[in-house]
Amino acid sequence: MQQRVLLIEDDEAISEMVHSYLTKEGYEVETAYDGEAAVSKFVGGLPYDLVLLDLMLPKRSGTDVLQMIRSGSLVPVLIMSAKDSDVDKALGLGFGADDYITKPFSMIELAARVKAAIRRAGYAASGSQAAAVSGVQDGGETQPEKPKGIELRGLSVDLDNFSVRKNGQELKLTAKEFHILKLFVSSPGRVFTKAQIYSQVWEEDYYGDENVINVHMRRLREKIEDDPSHPEYIKTLWGIGYKLGDVLL
Repeated sequence: MQQRVLLIEDDEAISEMVHSYLTKEGYEVETAYDGEAAVSKFVGGLPYDLVLLDLMLPKRSGTDVLQMIRSGSLVPVLIMSAKDSDVDKALGLGFGADDYITKPFSMIELAARVKAAIRRAGYAASGSQAAAVSGVQDGGETQPEKPKGIELRGLSVDLDNFSVRKNGQELKLTAKEFHILKLFVSSPGRVFTKAQIYSQVWEEDYYGDENVINVHMRRLREKIEDDPSHPEYIKTLWGIGYKLGDVLL
């Protein structure tokens, strides 16, 4: 079955180029040229496997469209931004986008990011479904599987159900934020460079763009830390990288 992509881009030349390339790569691509059309297609059709979203759209902004999508869906969203600024990137990622790519971009890079985002979303979904299935014993009785969780000071990370709770309250993390946190809690004591974080979470080669790591790390800390300016869960080792703080129970 073809994977479905919703391409939301008001520049017809870019839209046509991306549509043509991804179609040749085997995706079923639907296009929208403004925010209102995007919302209509997203809510009125079959589910999509990924959304490619330009932030600068007529009729309804890209951030409005992203908020609408995130209000009821965890479909991966890849931002396409013409503005190479931290403001646009932070805004998009803060509303729940999974990744961004700055225009102009190569079709090869775009296709690689699309493939990686859909693959990661598939892993997350299959993991969640598997955790919900009861184990079957020889006698035919079903026994619920024990969730694989990690307890930190005030923070509970359920690796099977892809959920995080702080003081009993569930936190709304994006897929990227969860996988970054999972990386640290699964390897306490290990120091990760930005290149290592990117290669393991994004599953792509790292080309030295620190903005994507900085934005995700800031957003994650805002959600899990009592004081993001003085983090306890994920410590910064200046000039080296990051490591899990002394918070394991």
